[in-house]
Amino acid sequence: MPPKFRTKRKAKGKTAESGAGAAMSAAAAAAKAAEGHKQLGNDAFKAGDFMSAIASYTAAIEADSRNHVLFSNRSAAHFSNGDFEAAEADAKTCVEIKPDFPKGHVRLGDALLAAGRPSEALTAFAHAVTIDPGSTVAAERLAKAQKAVADAAAAAAAAAAAAAGHGGVGEAGTVIGIDLGTTNSCVGVWRDGRVEIIANEEGDRTTPSVVAFCGSERLVGRAAVAQAATNPHNTVFDAKRLIGQNFSDDQLQRDVRHFPFAVVEGPGDKPMIEVDYRGTKRQFAPEEISAMVLEKMKETAERFLGHPVHKAVVTVPAYFNDAQRQATKAAGAIAGLEVLRIVNEPTAAALAYGLDKSSSAAAAAGAAADGSATHEVSDTVDDKPNVLIFDLGGGTFDVSLLTIEEGMFEVMATGGDTHLGGEDFDNALVELTCTMIARTHAGADPKSNPRALRRLRTACERAKRILSTAMTTNVAVDELLDGVDVSVPVSRAKFESINSFLFDKCIETVMRVLSDASVKPKDVSDVVLVGGSTRIPKVRAMLREKFGGKELCERIDPDEAVAYGAAVQAAVLSGAQAAATTDLLLVDVAPLSLGIELVGGVMSSVIKRNTPIPARKTQRYSTEEDYQTEIEVRVFEGERSMTKQNNFLGEFMIRGIQRAKRGEPKIDVTFELDANGILNVSAFDAETGASASTTIANSPGHISPDEIARMVRIAEENRAADEEFRKRADARNELTHLAKDGIEAAAAAGDAGMVAVARSHIAWAESDAGQSASYAELRRRFSELASRMGFSAAEDTA
Repeated sequence: MPPKFRTKRKAKGKTAESGAGAAMSAAAAAAKAAEGHKQLGNDAFKAGDFMSAIASYTAAIEADSRNHVLFSNRSAAHFSNGDFEAAEADAKTCVEIKPDFPKGHVRLGDALLAAGRPSEALTAFAHAVTIDPGSTVAAERLAKAQKAVADAAAAAAAAAAAAAGHGGVGEAGTVIGIDLGTTNSCVGVWRDGRVEIIANEEGDRTTPSVVAFCGSERLVGRAAVAQAATNPHNTVFDAKRLIGQNFSDDQLQRDVRHFPFAVVEGPGDKPMIEVDYRGTKRQFAPEEISAMVLEKMKETAERFLGHPVHKAVVTVPAYFNDAQRQATKAAGAIAGLEVLRIVNEPTAAALAYGLDKSSSAAAAAGAAADGSATHEVSDTVDDKPNVLIFDLGGGTFDVSLLTIEEGMFEVMATGGDTHLGGEDFDNALVELTCTMIARTHAGADPKSNPRALRRLRTACERAKRILSTAMTTNVAVDELLDGVDVSVPVSRAKFESINSFLFDKCIETVMRVLSDASVKPKDVSDVVLVGGSTRIPKVRAMLREKFGGKELCERIDPDEAVAYGAAVQAAVLSGAQAAATTDLLLVDVAPLSLGIELVGGVMSSVIKRNTPIPARKTQRYSTEEDYQTEIEVRVFEGERSMTKQNNFLGEFMIRGIQRAKRGEPKIDVTFELDANGILNVSAFDAETGASASTTIANSPGHISPDEIARMVRIAEENRAADEEFRKRADARNELTHLAKDGIEAAAAAGDAGMVAVARSHIAWAESDAGQSASYAELRRRFSELASRMGFSAAEDTA
């Protein structure tokens, strides 16, 4: 069946002729003169006489200085004459006059690339592709600039490694691995032949993916969580559930009902998070919130490594669609990170599992060789074992079945749900307790009070964790509403009952993945648990039952496995030379089918779900009407037979196809899916040579280079203020901790006066004056109190 098309008819235009004696305006005369000089310039350019072309274009510009085409042409002449600086200047003037002129951006990119500035060229070509997704010239230049940027990065890494004098990579080549989680994030790096999971400044190896806006300050991580109950409207969590989504999406609307902060509709059906920040209502895209978390992970790594980091591998759920992946890359750019690779979370976990298994086997083999082994490593060794990665985190769920053989990780099938995780189990418990509270306390409704709801949600999450080791507990909150203490008993059986449909969805997904790969449960060698929600006893019991009582693999930390695997992939991409990483090869799969719309809204899949990536597939189509010379190609992803039930990605037109009877033209449509799961689609008519393509730059959820640049600028503008606030917060905490130590010591010594002094310092720190005090004032009070307590405060050199 041929693809959908759009028929264009030429409109019959009418011109109003002026009278024979009408005088030509000065503007028209100038335009005519400019056109004459332009034609002379074009002729000279074609003849290869670039100096004459430049002179003619200059004369044309003097006659008509607001004609963007003249600056574009003179830029091309300067470029051909080898004067890249002049070419750049003219191209910039061209796009200033007409920002939506794609050729001007291409001219600018050409000049920048020739001048040895590939990163800036990349931005210029990206603008051109965004303006005209069908431009093959812009797409080719974009690919060329991407290669130049990659080559420059590789050269810098090699030079840094050579300077360091060892087989690793230098500072310029350092690549970190980040697990950007719904509820918690984690960062790792390959160093000294192994992965280091990096602890944050609080000493925690994971960081809450929570951002809070407090007046004129911004908090990320544990500090944001600590004040959530008192500032629920401005404490943002679960941004990952919003990223790359449409505001009108039914699932997003269900999620929003559980948020105490506002989510409003932005341009293009985009969800925007609205908070009070710096005295005004501010809206942030989900990418910006995720960027703040990524920036926190970047700073954590930089503190540990002692030097700046600019490159990262970032993980996403396997079932993230194209828009969500693009939005995650954009978040990285806003945070100041070049995201070298987007890796599926279960695939990253498989890397961690494979490396751990290899090292365990090597250690066991070494022990056997020196006679110290006291037991066999394994009864049997599979030639090509099937490993199931079961990843149930805070907000997303993924299942992947892989084979691992001699360093090659091949994904056979994948499945999951980007809206299933620990948060959903919490939501069910919140609903239950709200119902019980309403029965016990007539008219009490925690959902009507954001602060009460936030406190209740925290208590429910705590109860869920307790039920992983105990059979009963209470969801208890003091003075939840109007001074009323709440305590609702909950049993493990009740928790499992209210979440039974979610547990069933998990097992259904596992069985579907096995079916897709034509693998029986008995043929699975290992079931690897990843994500904090796999600690729930019901989850483990169901998995053991489905896999015939098999012991589940718990060798790798479920909270750190994804970041561990991301760090391994980062090491591979950075060129770190180590026996453990040299032969690693990831072969992932497309999580959703990709195709185009046919007449009648029918989905024609080009790349099928679970196809190994990177992938390149071509299918041939034809026209629906006689003598049709153009076709609209509409691109979708999903498994439904009708495109309206799938996810729309983008569209483009191919014009100038063979003018023939319907069904005779042969149009080849090619889909190219790269290692990040990001798609390029092109169409080609072999008879006429007509072609067009798109990188899906304008699909829902994607943001333009201008938008990314704006977000980067805002992030940069706030970075200094955020750092200043962090210093003041640290100083205030140090003062409070010192005072508490002083109270304890003074009370033990019976020094009531010192107790009073210490308490006064705590009261001041918690007052409005203490909250707004400068860093210098906080340090002065710390020194003063330390002196009173008989300590000598360290000299402050900050």
